[in-house]
Amino acid sequence: MATVELRFSALPEHVRTARLVAAAVARRAGVDESVLDELRLAVGEACSRAVALHQRNGVDGAVRVALTEQEKRFLIEVADEAGPAHAAGAAANGGDPEDEDALGLAVITGLVEDVEVGNGSDGGVIRMSWPVAPVSVTV
Repeated sequence: MATVELRFSALPEHVRTARLVAAAVARRAGVDESVLDELRLAVGEACSRAVALHQRNGVDGAVRVALTEQEKRFLIEVADEAGPAHAAGAAANGGDPEDEDALGLAVITGLVEDVEVGNGSDGGVIRMSWPVAPVSVTV
């Protein structure tokens, strides 16, 4: 089981890099080419949500993206450090940020069949996975 971990400052300009890295690692892991665009979009939404939570709550911590290749699945975990009160998409103030969170999560769940939104040690975590094509051995 190989894992690539990416940490970046919670700035919007780093989201594109996270998307590109995720797509490259997924391709190398054997994720079907036909779902790479959806994967890229889902990672972008999850990272953008994490960045927004950091900025909205004045948190200076890093956004963490873990890309893990398993035998039959490729897992991506996007974690923020915005605190447990914001982990499940609940915003402390007003309806606008809450609507943005709900919309971002709706986009992610529309793009990814296997998705889980939960709490991590310092904030929220979005776990997504895709099937990996079996490796064919030629003799």
